[in-house]
Amino acid sequence: MSYAAAVDSLFRLSGELHAAPGVPRRKFRLEDMRVLMAALGDPQLKFRSILVAGTNGKGSTSATLSSILKEAGYRVGLYTSPHLSRVNERIRVNGETITDTAFAERYYRVHDVAVGLVERGELPGLPSFFETMTAIAFVTYAVDEVDIAVLEVGMGGRLDATNIVEPLVSVITDISLDHTEWLGSTITAIAGEKAGILRRDGVLITLPQHPEANQAIGERAMELNVRGVSAVEYMPAVAVTGPRNEYPLSVLGRVIQVQSPLDGVHQQRNLALAIATAVEICNNHGYKLDAAAIEVGIRATSWPGRLEHFPGGGLRAELVVDVAHNPAGAWALRSALSALAEGGERTLIFGCLRDKAVAEMAQILFPVFDRVILTEVDSPRAATLEEMSAAAQVTGVPFSTAVDADAALHAALEATQVNGLVVACGSVYLVGKVRERIPLLDSQGVYARTTA
Repeated sequence: MSYAAAVDSLFRLSGELHAAPGVPRRKFRLEDMRVLMAALGDPQLKFRSILVAGTNGKGSTSATLSSILKEAGYRVGLYTSPHLSRVNERIRVNGETITDTAFAERYYRVHDVAVGLVERGELPGLPSFFETMTAIAFVTYAVDEVDIAVLEVGMGGRLDATNIVEPLVSVITDISLDHTEWLGSTITAIAGEKAGILRRDGVLITLPQHPEANQAIGERAMELNVRGVSAVEYMPAVAVTGPRNEYPLSVLGRVIQVQSPLDGVHQQRNLALAIATAVEICNNHGYKLDAAAIEVGIRATSWPGRLEHFPGGGLRAELVVDVAHNPAGAWALRSALSALAEGGERTLIFGCLRDKAVAEMAQILFPVFDRVILTEVDSPRAATLEEMSAAAQVTGVPFSTAVDADAALHAALEATQVNGLVVACGSVYLVGKVRERIPLLDSQGVYARTTA
């Protein structure tokens, strides 16, 4: 029952979005998840929860809301995906990741129950990677007796494994085209899937966005008699265009100073959604929150890999990592870059998954860099160097390739002039690998590849 064995066993489970050649892709069935949870004692019914769905911003919204609730004195579960470095990151209680010992114990509890269900014919097969992780999270939040759990939906909403809870509030962040093979090829279809987290007579918190998304979500909300809450009043009254999100805001009868560690104008929408959700559960669901908890909670939010800066005294270049992995995220990153390394050289390290809009992201991002270094990410769904090179060639931007994130960071730092900018983006998996290597930069800003 070691942690290493548990993680190895987990990663051998089938993934939702990848199928081996000749193997039919997995079908999503909430009924299978309900069977598994019932056999585990329905832990998801033992804590209150908030569901957060969307294409972009759902992780930032969830992390901010979790921090606010923790600051208010509540024991808070936070479930997010994917992870940057270690799978434990997906399951947190009061900001702390699940321990290796607890992860292993709960993984085998879920696994053994699932094996028994398969042997008895009650499940068609073992749960997938994401279903298993979700089950571990639910068991953790029940065992740890959280006061509330903030659950980031993995993909879509209607058939996502998280969608077996009965949420106090459903939050829908910005929607754009992504996972089109699974969710549909239009904003309307994707928004319809996201709206699957709504409950009859429930509460929806969102912001006006793409007209097709507004209509699809609105129609579903009306069918279910959902009460809609707009987060517009928690957007800054005066436009804040710099990378730092610092501005006054009236919340719960008091003016607070928003000071978020999450940079980029796009984060203002995610902050507004988190604040609106906190106010909603304070006013209508019995949670005691005040403006001070919201102010401090925002400031204390930890959500690495999102326009994360590594400036650094001796470093030859400023480093930024960002998990932009679809066109909407690429546009948000491009907008934020306008305030960074003005007049200096810019180098992009890029790697993404095959099911992403590689060519479109290349058209958006590559032209604002002096050079691009392409590398494959560590995933069976990775886009190949050949696929990414074809997209890069169309942009006309000079590019090269590297065998892995380690080599890509080394090459980027060697190629970029002092006081320039190196950005890594395209996949969470790439960002996680680059972040692991940054501490190995020596005091002169030279990349010490052999440093242990």
